[in-house]
Amino acid sequence: MEDTFKHKGWRQQMVTKLAAKGISDQRVLDAIGAVPRHLFLETMLDYMAYEDMALPIRCGQTISQPSTVAFQSELLDAEPDMKVLEVGTGSGYQTAVLCQMGLKVFSIERQKELFDVTKPLLAKLGYRAKCFLGDGFHGLPEYGPFDRIIITCGAPYIPADLARQLKVNGVMVIPIGGKSQEMVRVVKTGEGPDDLLQQRYGDCKFVPMLEKDVRCLT
Repeated sequence: MEDTFKHKGWRQQMVTKLAAKGISDQRVLDAIGAVPRHLFLETMLDYMAYEDMALPIRCGQTISQPSTVAFQSELLDAEPDMKVLEVGTGSGYQTAVLCQMGLKVFSIERQKELFDVTKPLLAKLGYRAKCFLGDGFHGLPEYGPFDRIIITCGAPYIPADLARQLKVNGVMVIPIGGKSQEMVRVVKTGEGPDDLLQQRYGDCKFVPMLEKDVRCLT
């Protein structure tokens, strides 16, 4: 598990390109510049790790393209030490970026095979996220409320349980839709079920958020 000068050079080139695409939060850029994305991929994809593209991982899932990770992280507008719930640990790359930003990350993954690989990988790399195997639609009520919630899969709607676990004035970043999704930033303005201010940030594409008890068979 090496992070060579070559990888670091590719990573800095990627950061420069992300800044050119409009990512302006320096904390996000610094975090992405520090996290070795290639270590969250199969070795044979090493040479593609710092291209701005989604790439396949286990269980038919993907690691989001760096510009999407950066954009969602920027929309969170999170300060260090804030408590963040991530729904969809996946490869662990977004988790690592959030940890690198100084956030207290609680991450939940539905696919057991992914969970069994990603949790120890994050620990080995020194990212101290709390990882859980479970249903993202229900979140982690015993650990809430959260300052921020980030969903890294396409949800058909804003899950009520997640909205309840968000602090007042907290922010949720969530892709909403079916085959066609839209990135939405939700600000919780009060304790009522309708106290959710939605801000829309254009089309996006994620793997779907799973609602049933699905197990990876590959």
